[in-house]
Amino acid sequence: MELPNQAPAASLVFQTMLAHGPLSRAEIGRRTGLSSGAVTKATSPLLDDGWIAELGRRGGEPVAGRPATLVAVRPERASFLGVKITEDELFGVLTDLTARPLTTRRAALDSRDVGSVVSAIARLVKRLVPAQGPEIHSLGVTLSGDVDRCTGAVHHSPFLNWHGVELAHLVERATGVRTVIENDVRALTAAEQWFGAGAGISSFVLVTIGAGIGCGISLDGRVVSGAHGVSGEIGHLPVGAVDRICTCGNAGCVEAVASTQAIVEQARQVTGDTALTMEDAVQFGHDGHEGVRAVFARAGHAIGLAIASVANLVGPERIIISGEGVASYDLFEEQTRQTFVRQAFGAAADCELIVRPLPFEEWARGGAAVAAQTLVAPDRTRRATT
Repeated sequence: MELPNQAPAASLVFQTMLAHGPLSRAEIGRRTGLSSGAVTKATSPLLDDGWIAELGRRGGEPVAGRPATLVAVRPERASFLGVKITEDELFGVLTDLTARPLTTRRAALDSRDVGSVVSAIARLVKRLVPAQGPEIHSLGVTLSGDVDRCTGAVHHSPFLNWHGVELAHLVERATGVRTVIENDVRALTAAEQWFGAGAGISSFVLVTIGAGIGCGISLDGRVVSGAHGVSGEIGHLPVGAVDRICTCGNAGCVEAVASTQAIVEQARQVTGDTALTMEDAVQFGHDGHEGVRAVFARAGHAIGLAIASVANLVGPERIIISGEGVASYDLFEEQTRQTFVRQAFGAAADCELIVRPLPFEEWARGGAAVAAQTLVAPDRTRRATT
């Protein structure tokens, strides 16, 4: 199950229709910069093979003297799976070609052992796809850490304590489904680029706050991974907090100050309660405890420094703040915005900041979006055969 024409023009046209819905050929040409002849050449085999369909005519938009015919992707033409791995749970989704969720499931992880997690993914896949279900094109698995999408290897995932795991190969062998893996934040960024708050934006940044501090960067319609696959690691930017040691072993990282665990540790210090949880810290903050509110303010300052650095470096139109940590964002939002405005250089301070809570099911959907890219742009996602 592959697209009939893998030429760059055909891939560009197909991606444009995926991202922007039903379009006339003239609109496709305007959005892609392709000539009318190139658009026709790209769409013809897609029509013949059933990947796209003509929906009818739209009056009022003449093309060569005739009303324009809209063409759109056929969502049912292909199905994809996405799985997000957390420290203690799996989140899975089955989607159509437009990444519309058809089924969602979740499963607890009894162990972080690689074999146990792979087996749990295989069981989850069976629950997502019934015996008479659709043919699955591919599966996207996402997790935090240093993930090499091209080779399918997890070089290092601190929260799972994995090193050098050939995850794509292991999951593919266990499920029988072509598998691609990706860093979870970059996968979520791809999802936001296609059908979320980044759709139609030429450049944006997604910052996630929670167990870790992550960042995905989309420039000119492409999610940046960098030469070594670790672009966007703003959680490890130094912000001068030398009294805090990060999970990476360095002192003063953003993550050492603003991650969930870092906030809990600091809140325990100022309250003297060694059993305090994140929920307790949030409650203390809302109740006006000065020491705990100072902890959240310090976290907000670190996050503000980090996003200002990103804005100064890449100049995005929009910065989206998400992750499980946004549930307590009201406690450090003011400090984050103040620091951002103060540190952003010139017009970079005009970058729009929006808060967008996204449940882990949406992160799994990001895995499905990455899987769909193996169909739409296989040159970016093909990995070495193990």
